[in-house]
Amino acid sequence: MSMKCVNDFRLRFGKQELVPIMVGGMGVDISTVDLALEAARLGGIGHISDAMVQTVSDRRDNTHFTKEKLKLYKYNVANSDKSKVMFDLGRLAEATHNHVGRAMQAKRGDGMIFVNCMEKLTMNSPRETLRVRLCGALDAGIDGITLSAGLHLGSFALMENNPRFRDAKLGIIVSSLRALQLFIRKNARLNRLPDYIVVEGPLAGGHLGFGMDWAQYDLHTIVAEIVAHLKAEQLDIPVIAAGGVFTGSDAVDFLEKGCAAVQVATRFTVAKECGIPEKIQQEYFKANEDDIEVNMISPTGYPMRMIKSCPAIGAGIRPNCEAFGYLLDGNGHCAYIDAYNREVALHPDAKKISVKDKTCLCTHMRNYDCWTCGHYTYRLKDTTHRNADGTYQILTAEHIFKDYQFSTDNKIALPPLNP
Repeated sequence: MSMKCVNDFRLRFGKQELVPIMVGGMGVDISTVDLALEAARLGGIGHISDAMVQTVSDRRDNTHFTKEKLKLYKYNVANSDKSKVMFDLGRLAEATHNHVGRAMQAKRGDGMIFVNCMEKLTMNSPRETLRVRLCGALDAGIDGITLSAGLHLGSFALMENNPRFRDAKLGIIVSSLRALQLFIRKNARLNRLPDYIVVEGPLAGGHLGFGMDWAQYDLHTIVAEIVAHLKAEQLDIPVIAAGGVFTGSDAVDFLEKGCAAVQVATRFTVAKECGIPEKIQQEYFKANEDDIEVNMISPTGYPMRMIKSCPAIGAGIRPNCEAFGYLLDGNGHCAYIDAYNREVALHPDAKKISVKDKTCLCTHMRNYDCWTCGHYTYRLKDTTHRNADGTYQILTAEHIFKDYQFSTDNKIALPPLNP
């Protein structure tokens, strides 16, 4: 058993040294700007997510992007064909600039702030909207971009003409060596390797890069394969382990095996700075192991891990693509719309319908009704105190970060008791 702690290691980008802790990008304002700012202030890396960035801008910057889009497409609400419902790219750039700019202006300390950018947010115009989100984040001064939710084989090319293409840190999330090899081969002509590789295992929260046979895979094995491959190819790219890294000792395990850092997120879902409303954070604390499931209700086609009592499962809410529509593919198509229309046709007189096989991710994520989570969410109750009324004490991001940074011997430091 190693008595080292995470603080004995450093993540190096050229001359820059960071605490090797990256707080993962949790979508639709769960990884808030405030959470990312704390990670950066403490010398690590914080992520903001660009999931549903116009909706987040409306909430945080008092803009009206969603209202304006809905007004524009009001005539189409009752129509099941959503191919006309497009995002205005100028407004998308503005929203990205608001969101990223607010984080960068407030940044203090020696750490960095990255944006997590999901390829699966197709927005009825996959390439164009992705280009605007990526280049908009670079223009707004983001330190780095983590490409997630998809293979992103063409994303580097979408940024190659941006003046910051070679100086911002660009990383990818993969769940297999094969995915990494595919990415590097596909991008060879750009002469631009990823600056870091996040290897996300099957115990991660939210969407998984595995099939429903996820339980047969193991993060340590995948990390070892990738570290060995990079060494054999003489590629000096930092590898960052993610998915199920619950204690500082878990992190040290990966750092000693050749990882440059770890990405952690689940424990930060119950931080004061996290975007999840406190009432719902209590549901995360209360969850037991059998309250957590991996299902296929996401319209993206990826398995997704969540707390199975969440309101998003089995809800039959009307699709609200005119306002949101972040998951519409290049033909204005979404698997939830199909499932919803099928149920409406089957129950023409029902006041309320239930759609079991898919969920309206846009509406439910916006309302914090889809409680995605990591595998070890059921251990969150062991990281804090239980209050006299049966609720659990919310933690600060600083407390959680420092526990990862300094803890040894598989211990988790409890916070000081609330006065």
